[in-house]
Amino acid sequence: MNPPNEIARSFGELGVKKAGTPVPRAFLLAILAGMFIAFAGVGSTIAGAAVNKLAGACVFPAGLAMVVIAGSELFTGDNLMVVSLLEKKITAGQLIRTLIVVYLGNLVGAALVAVLAVLGGTLDPWAEAAVAAAAAKASLPFAAALIRGVMCNILVCIAVWMAAAAKEPVGKIVGLYFPIMVFVLCGYEHCVANMYYLPAGILAAARAGLEAGGLTWGRALLGNLLPVSLGNLIGGMGVGAAYWLAYLRSE
Repeated sequence: MNPPNEIARSFGELGVKKAGTPVPRAFLLAILAGMFIAFAGVGSTIAGAAVNKLAGACVFPAGLAMVVIAGSELFTGDNLMVVSLLEKKITAGQLIRTLIVVYLGNLVGAALVAVLAVLGGTLDPWAEAAVAAAAAKASLPFAAALIRGVMCNILVCIAVWMAAAAKEPVGKIVGLYFPIMVFVLCGYEHCVANMYYLPAGILAAARAGLEAGGLTWGRALLGNLLPVSLGNLIGGMGVGAAYWLAYLRSE
């Protein structure tokens, strides 16, 4: 495996490559990542409703596995570009531009899978579970959603970091698996996953004629996606900054 100081240096170089990626390519890769995470959300919803929450947590890591192995751009993982910023290899403007492009691409990809899952009838047997999950997320107080977002992306970025320690695909999947399982099991909030869960819940409620329990687009976007995205940003950049301080600052 790669030692931690080598991982830190590799993320410093990786951030430079990400910042230099042409916008159309970054946007396309971000759409793919949003779709990968959303597909994992579909599987997690079905497993959770059919078996239990632990089963859903065990399925969800498939999303990040697809992101890492297949190659795509995920907003939460790209928060680690802060290492490149602290190394003064990219500018704050480059970091912000990349994160905005990737965030919007993730939104398109995740929402697309939500629409297809509902229109295709994939969620029909599990509509109540999908609506309940989205309603619970939208009903969180702002502060709680923010804090859960921080906790979530600490674990997601640790998962990405651990995947980078491995030199082979199987090792990468094993490395990322358990932190992702823990964040789902603990009920933490991931903005890209919620780009799937929230639209899926709203659309499933409309299709099945179910009571949405106060679940609206405004509540979903402003009450959940906004604080969760801010929390993810804080947690992810905090992890990157901590490892930069630990391994690269003295160098």
